[in-house]
Amino acid sequence: MKYQYTGLYILLALFLCAGCSKQLEQKPVSTASRDVVFGSEQGLALYANSFYEALPSGADIYEGDNMVDYGARTQVPDFLRDGAYGPKQSTGWDWTQLRNINYFIANCNNPKISAAVNTNYIAIARFFRAWFYYEKVKRFGDVPWIGRPIDVKDTALFNGRDSRTLVMDSVLADLDFAAKNITLTDDKTRSLITKNITYAFKSRLCLFEGTFRKYHTELNLQSTAAKWLTESMNAAQMVISSNAFSLNTAAGTASSYRQLFITQGSPVANEVMLAYIYNKDLAVFNDETWWWTSATYGSRLSFTRTFINTFLKIDGTPFTDVPGHETMVFTDEVKGRDMRLQQLIRMGDYKRLNGGVAQAAPPVFSYTYTGYQPIKWTLDDVYYEQGVTGDNPVPMIRYAEVLLNFAEAKAELGTMTDPDWAKTIGALRGRAGIAGGLAAKPTVVDPYLVANYFSDISDPVILEIRRERGIELAFENLRFPDLLRWKKGKLLEQVWNGFYVPALNVPMDLNGDGKLDVAFYKTLPSPLVTGVTYVNVNATINTPAIPNPQRLSNDTYGELTWLTNVPRKWDDKMYYYPIPETDRLINPKLGQNPGW
Repeated sequence: MKYQYTGLYILLALFLCAGCSKQLEQKPVSTASRDVVFGSEQGLALYANSFYEALPSGADIYEGDNMVDYGARTQVPDFLRDGAYGPKQSTGWDWTQLRNINYFIANCNNPKISAAVNTNYIAIARFFRAWFYYEKVKRFGDVPWIGRPIDVKDTALFNGRDSRTLVMDSVLADLDFAAKNITLTDDKTRSLITKNITYAFKSRLCLFEGTFRKYHTELNLQSTAAKWLTESMNAAQMVISSNAFSLNTAAGTASSYRQLFITQGSPVANEVMLAYIYNKDLAVFNDETWWWTSATYGSRLSFTRTFINTFLKIDGTPFTDVPGHETMVFTDEVKGRDMRLQQLIRMGDYKRLNGGVAQAAPPVFSYTYTGYQPIKWTLDDVYYEQGVTGDNPVPMIRYAEVLLNFAEAKAELGTMTDPDWAKTIGALRGRAGIAGGLAAKPTVVDPYLVANYFSDISDPVILEIRRERGIELAFENLRFPDLLRWKKGKLLEQVWNGFYVPALNVPMDLNGDGKLDVAFYKTLPSPLVTGVTYVNVNATINTPAIPNPQRLSNDTYGELTWLTNVPRKWDDKMYYYPIPETDRLINPKLGQNPGW
């Protein structure tokens, strides 16, 4: 398990890769005798554990959606501020993990070990090489394909970048080899790479590549998109057909979804396929709750109202079809909705323990900017708000995502059937308590989704799958890649809007418990109501006056808005990050991505 071997494989990596460098262009030196590691299965297993460093950390997952269309945060990311981000600020051109993997593949051939054992471990290494390259292609587009270890005299150190097609075809070959030859079929800890994990990840990667090629017509690769979508569909079907996983329904429609993210100790193994493990018995903790509740530590991410409007009513109809929904106050708009909503934000009778006593916990404006305060990753006890104390494992791959990958690939290929819909989107909505439209795919376009998100999509099935994906996978570090592949970066310019405020100086009860929670003012009223948080929405604050980032859309009433005074700009060059300037100067053959 990854968390058990951390110290061992760090030492091993240091031993084997002394001199490994940050840049592909610099000069790695191998110092270990191959027989030390490659002469026994135990040595191979120990080395293979070093590959897990290529996976995201838990924090990479639960903090990952820091730049998304559906989340307001403390500051506008530099990436979205005109002129604030470029090659000098860019990062990620790091190749140490690749050399570690390639060195293993090249040397895993000791005749003292059976061919089957060697092949299994080579397959594991090739899985991680595929993951490594997927992350690089997502970030930079064209990158160099290096399929072997390179030494200080190798001219490949100073080669240019290879084409996307060459790299991704090589990645697909790695994944196919891994799926065929990894022998582990199940792992109760949900922390190791198995055959099913390989297929699940393949469904993610191939869906990304297929839709990227379809919607990024400037690549002239549309004719190859169907191949990748078919690969995604087939890989997802392998997981589904294995019957090894299922959607978690143990806690009913009101709690089963959130249970996946706040269960402590061990993951919910029937749905969580791969997780970053935190466990108090092993003294491995996270800062999830602290990050998601602190006014100063995290990014204070909050959902936007535009996104909250996409949650269906419990009968399966669009909330935005309700007359007057635009001016509904918070306590009314959250009622009778997809039951994932109450598992994603503070609302209704949500409570937190404080000293063992359950206390009402409405949205807190020392954290939230929009009123839609997330609870997906937070343990329901203020004890965990103080530091690195959490022990809830972080899912990296869930069976729910596999169902979504299958559904989207089928829809993009035009082969989605009613039974396909029922076992994927219908099953996910059924878990969320939604009663309508579970068995049959939709036939009517929701105009709200077209107007606010996907103006280029006229297929109601694709629209609804995208709605479902946004809700089910919210804040799991998958939204930005989705925007990239759909060519929807412009959504990152959407207004960061919050709930509707009917009037100034009128305290609001946000959870319906009879206690007033928050009021919005331009001139602070007197007397103040005890227990109410007062939020300034004047045009300016302080002396000398500076623009107030918290306003109402109609000045004295309307939706909350946040940071409308700081422009966010998306340009098509941003579908790829720039090659970092230092690396390009070392090797000019790398060139630069267009527009940077």
